[in-house]
Amino acid sequence: MRRQRDVDNLRTRVVLNRTRAIFGVTGALVLVGALLFRPSARADAPRLPTDSGEVLEHLPPRDPGERQRGELRKALSSRPDDLQSAVWLARLDIEASRKRADPRYLGQAQAALAPWWDSPSPPEQVLVLRATIRQSLHDFNGALADLDRVLVQAPGDVQAWITRSVVLTVRGRYAEAKASCEPVERLAASIVFSICDGSVDALVGHASAAADRIERSVRTATSPELREWGLSTLAEIEGRLGRNDDAARLFEQALALDRDDAYALAAYADLLLDEGRPAEAARAVAGRTDNDNLLLRLVLAETASGDSKARDHADLLAARYGASRLRGDTVHRREESRFVLGVKHDAPAALDLARANWDVQREPWDLRVFLEAALAAKKPATAAPALAFLDENHLEDPAIRALAQRLRATR
Repeated sequence: MRRQRDVDNLRTRVVLNRTRAIFGVTGALVLVGALLFRPSARADAPRLPTDSGEVLEHLPPRDPGERQRGELRKALSSRPDDLQSAVWLARLDIEASRKRADPRYLGQAQAALAPWWDSPSPPEQVLVLRATIRQSLHDFNGALADLDRVLVQAPGDVQAWITRSVVLTVRGRYAEAKASCEPVERLAASIVFSICDGSVDALVGHASAAADRIERSVRTATSPELREWGLSTLAEIEGRLGRNDDAARLFEQALALDRDDAYALAAYADLLLDEGRPAEAARAVAGRTDNDNLLLRLVLAETASGDSKARDHADLLAARYGASRLRGDTVHRREESRFVLGVKHDAPAALDLARANWDVQREPWDLRVFLEAALAAKKPATAAPALAFLDENHLEDPAIRALAQRLRATR
């Protein structure tokens, strides 16, 4: 029963982990009311509204899980030590944060787990969720410590092994990430192991072989959720191999199974932007301005196509980044670097953000953003650590390789 329950819930859990540290949360985020300002307001100082009718924030539409979260929250208000209700609420809050790229939901998840959060020996379920939230905080060492404790207590916890692999991958520790996938082969369906193991191989010079393995496993997937996860993972790998037509087809198949997968939507929009198809990229993410990461793609697409709505959306996104900084978040540096370079055209500021981001996480897009900013700022020497990392790990990505070649030519 334990293995079946893990596999049944695996897609939701893994998608949470696939946020790849996109979100951040601080203790202050337990307070849901984050400060958002008008575009004209300073983003570095609080402002007290003078007009009682002023709109501070347009709340996104109610999501289907909001009612369930409300019921669980009400139950916990009278019984805060109800572990199962707290765990379910935390999972739903984390899922909501994934869908909207809104770290405030992560603060709510942490609040649900408050009775056990600082415990020296919290239950296994809390440890795994705490690790997921810490990952989102960019507290990778804390996340790994929690996961290691889980795996001492429950070496068969497939979620913990996969989360551990994801955290290590984000940090660029690929050999350790691959080792964390090994137990998954005996604990879960073959497609789960293929995706876990192949995702790491695809970053160290074996992308084609990894794509072949994952493609074979997708054919045998009986679960729509696992199939969607496999298709979107395969699409990313095909894109890094320069097979853009195949990547686009696979993203479309994945999104046909789950249109709400914001991670896949963002990756698909990035592909369309790289292909010089901004109008299609804008259509792909239209109506998703509640999600900061999808709003970024919309702004980039509208800016590239000269859409009249680009300025308003850019102002909205700038205000959100400003509010994030006020909350103490630093986890949107990669996305903000893209925004500052591609929309504000401030290469030095983009480089500062990209370099600070590189110190924390080292995924392909972290590498690409760093190289793009260094090239635009005409400071190729600053990208030396990223170039060394690229050479060491043999990442196959034509866009990144082209950037590296241009940087080396200017040194």
